[in-house]
Amino acid sequence: MQVPELMALALASGLASGLNVYASVAILGLIQHAGWVALPAPMDAMSHPWVISVALILYLIEFVADKIPYFDSVWDAVHTFIRIPIGALLAGGMSSQFPGHWQVIMAMAGGFLAFQAHGTKASLRLAANASPEPFSNWALSIAEDVLVAVLLWFAVKHPYITLYLVLVLTVASFFLLRLIFRTLAKLWRKVFPIAGKQGPAPA
Repeated sequence: MQVPELMALALASGLASGLNVYASVAILGLIQHAGWVALPAPMDAMSHPWVISVALILYLIEFVADKIPYFDSVWDAVHTFIRIPIGALLAGGMSSQFPGHWQVIMAMAGGFLAFQAHGTKASLRLAANASPEPFSNWALSIAEDVLVAVLLWFAVKHPYITLYLVLVLTVASFFLLRLIFRTLAKLWRKVFPIAGKQGPAPA
């Protein structure tokens, strides 16, 4: 694989892991197993049937957990310690053909993208849980899974477009997080109103 393809796959893997780490591992393993792409040597193990099978089983568990209001937020909190390290690991592994210092840089970039994607996902779910209907959780879950598949497919077929998509999604995530935090802050103030300052009581 050429340098642009490796960079696109590394960054896309990091970002996708922040959304759904098990789907990311399963898809990368399947595309290598099918011969659509030859991953760098350290990542060969991802195409092993056991790795793919375990990733698919965990994906099915997350597929259900992701659609249960409030439980999905607990699931996201636990996966803070899973998605981000694996995102960094995947990005670093995809960059194994680069010089050592670039592998470290790509691993840090993958971890950052996983962190930002995970934070946006978790914040969106927290905001969706404020709604009484469950359909928003289902829609977000399905949209995230589709985005993971599309992003990794583009990384294999169209690396330059993927690099642009990663940049756009990263910037959009930043502004989306700001909007979510402002919305949640307004909701918090409505639920727990803060009494305005009152002057001294008259004598």
